[in-house]
Formats: sequence, structure tokens, C-alpha cells
Amino acid sequence: MSDGSFGLTEAVSIALGGMIGGGIYAVLGVVTTITRAATWFAFLLADVLAICSAYSYIKLNELAVNDNGGDGGGSVTFVQSFTGNSRLAGMIGWTLLLGYVGSMAMYAFAFAEFSISLPGVPSSIGGLPLRPTISVLVIAGFVGLNLLGADATGSAENILTSAKVIVLVVFGLAGIVYALSVSSDPVTFGTSRFTSFSPIMAAAVSFVAFQGWQLLFYDQESIAELLETIPKAIYLSIPVAVSIYMLVALVTYNLAPNAIQNNPHTALVDAASTIGGAVGLASAAGIVISLSALFSTGSAINATMFSAGYFAKGMATDDLLPDRAGDASASGVPTRTLLILGIVTAVFTAYGSLSAITAFASLTFIVVFGAMGALAFAQRDTDRITAIWPAVGTVGGGLSFVLMFYHLYTAERGTFYAVVLIAVAVFAVELLYFERDILEEEIPSVDRDSETPVE
Repeated sequence: MSDGSFGLTEAVSIALGGMIGGGIYAVLGVVTTITRAATWFAFLLADVLAICSAYSYIKLNELAVNDNGGDGGGSVTFVQSFTGNSRLAGMIGWTLLLGYVGSMAMYAFAFAEFSISLPGVPSSIGGLPLRPTISVLVIAGFVGLNLLGADATGSAENILTSAKVIVLVVFGLAGIVYALSVSSDPVTFGTSRFTSFSPIMAAAVSFVAFQGWQLLFYDQESIAELLETIPKAIYLSIPVAVSIYMLVALVTYNLAPNAIQNNPHTALVDAASTIGGAVGLASAAGIVISLSALFSTGSAINATMFSAGYFAKGMATDDLLPDRAGDASASGVPTRTLLILGIVTAVFTAYGSLSAITAFASLTFIVVFGAMGALAFAQRDTDRITAIWPAVGTVGGGLSFVLMFYHLYTAERGTFYAVVLIAVAVFAVELLYFERDILEEEIPSVDRDSETPVE
């Protein structure tokens, strides 16, 4: 759509759908293994960082539209607009694309985990685990769907988001009622962990679940009165999403402590079964949550792939991606671009663990959002920007980055080395691409020097 027909309701649905889409189903188990009962507090900390990051995006967008006479945009546009450095913009764009790939891999992993949790679905066939196969197949399915030109309207997004939110809110409220009136165990809030670094580390790991609001900046031509609608939508959607995350985390940990220990990725199913068991509907409640998870993670894969495809096409148009990544002049998302995104995502989700994929995706978004905070802080002399919020976002992002690396190094050494190797490889490829003109000038001189006769 390009007629500015998305109002506040549709904008809230897009932002909220991007966060609720699959994040809670994918990150809850990972975060609870880090900070246990204080998971709800970790989500609250992530909320603060997300709001500060959103403030920077909103203010940079206002400056880009009003002062620079542009159409607004996202991270790449902001870097180009305020620094004039295309290489830096391109490297930020590549990092963001990796974040999208990590997000899709995370959703596909969770999709498979909840598929296996359904009655009658085996965890392996012939001794081979079924999880990687399901994850790869769902990625392939949504690549095919996007190749057909699938899209969602604002009205459809309203319905889909409402359904996802209703299921989780009902689950959370029913869980609170169960904990207070049926369960004999006291509700645990994990306050003893508030004085440790574990909630901060968990907040950093969960950050990937709170980045969906930025999708609004890539569809601004569809939003009416964008400079008013986008801030309202973001400042409404982030607190609502975080409130739901906190409620679900509190209920799941208290009602399914054994599942949190033994099978944290699908502990939501056990918690729902416990609630449903009070009225004789344990199996039905578990199936509803599993199906909701499949629906939510599937729609999140589709929406992220759609957005990432157009984002990559825009980068190719600006010569920030190689021509071989896809034909930027093609109608819609280039086929080759979708195939590359799908293949890389499939490799990530097939061979990575959920904790590793989640950590990798969160790190990429922390880097990008922290950079946008620093960029907004650099523009603090303008009347529109209050320096404290970009400063908090930048410092918080930097601290989260350091603490996450520390956590990975001490608790998940294999994941730490994998993330470092991937980061180094990507950085090397970026330098080779963006410094290719310099390399082309230097290589002939090397050849000529090598041909100089020796006396």
C-alpha cells in the first residue's frame, strides 16, 4: 500500500505484531535458563533499552524528514543522511540483515520445537532428530510463499495481532488466577537475583524479541501523518508487548518449574496444561498454546522475510550489496535475494542451538540500535533531541554487549567462539566489498612489482 492509509490502529498492530509475533515463544526458554524467576524483571530492563532506542529512531526520522527534506527511513538511511559515509551505512545494513536472518532462524527453531510438542508428533525418525528438518522445511515454505508475492494488508494484521495477543493475555490472566486460588505454592518473583548481573545479561539476550517496532520505519509511505502516528504507535506497542512478556514469564516459571528445568523451550505448553487441568482441559490447553506458537512464529518468519527482502533490495539499489545478491530493478523482492536469505537462514537454524541463534541475533540488534543511539546523541544540539535518552540507549547497549559476551564466554564457550568467528568473517567480507576500489588499485601494482626482473 502506498496511499498513507495506515492509521494508528494499523501502525500499533504492525509494531506489536513484530514483537509479539514469535519472540515470546522463542526467547522465553533461553532467558529463564539465565535468570530463572527474575525473567519478568529482565524483560522490564529490556523494555527500558528498547524505548531509549525507539526514541533515537523517532528523532532521527523527524530530522531526516523535516530538516533534510527526505522521506525518512531506517538505520542505513540515517547513517547516510547524518554522516554521509556510505561504507559505514552499508556495514550497518549488513549487520541488520544478519539480525533479520538470526531472527528468522530463531523463529524457525521455535516453530519446530512446538511442532514436536503436539500430540503424536515424534521427536525423531529413524534415529534422526526431526527438529532441524522441520525448521528447514518451514523456512523453505515461506521462501516459496514470498516468491509468489504474498503480502498482508493492514486489516489482516489487525486481526492476526489481536488473535495472538488475546491468546497470551488469556493464558497470563488464567495463570494468575490459578496461582492465587488453586496452587498451594507461593508465587516466586526472583527478587534475590536483582542484585546480580543475570537479569541484565538475560535482558541483553532477549533484546531480539523487542526489535519489531522498527518495521514501521520501512513502510512510512503507507502511514498517514507518519511523524505523529509512528511515535504514538511505538510508545504504545512497546509497553504493551513488555507487559505481556512479563505476565507470561511470571506465570510460566511458577506453574511449570520442572519444564523450565528440563525442556525450557516449550515450557509454555506445560504451564497451559496445568491451567487447563483445573477444568479438565489439560490437553486442549496445551494444544491451543502449541498451535498459537506455530501460528505466531510462522507469521513472524513470513513478515521478517518480506521486510528483509525489501530491505536488501533497497541496499542493492544503493550499491550497498553486490549485484549478484539480486536484481534491484526487478518487481517485488528479487528471487535470488529471497533464495540467499532462505539458504543462510536454513543453515543457521539447522546447525545452531536456540541459545546461540538468539544470542547472535540479539548482539546484531544491540550493535545497530546502540549505533543509532550514538548517532542521535551526536545530533543533541538540535531542539528536537533530549540527550539523556540516546545516551542511556548507547551506554545500555554497550553494557549489554559486554555482559552478553562475558556470559557467552563463561557459560557457553562454544557459542562464544561461534559468534566471534561469524562476526570476524562477516566483517572481513564487508571490508572486501566496501574497500574493493582500493583493492583493485593495489592489486595491479602488486602484479607489476612481481614482474620486475631480478638483476
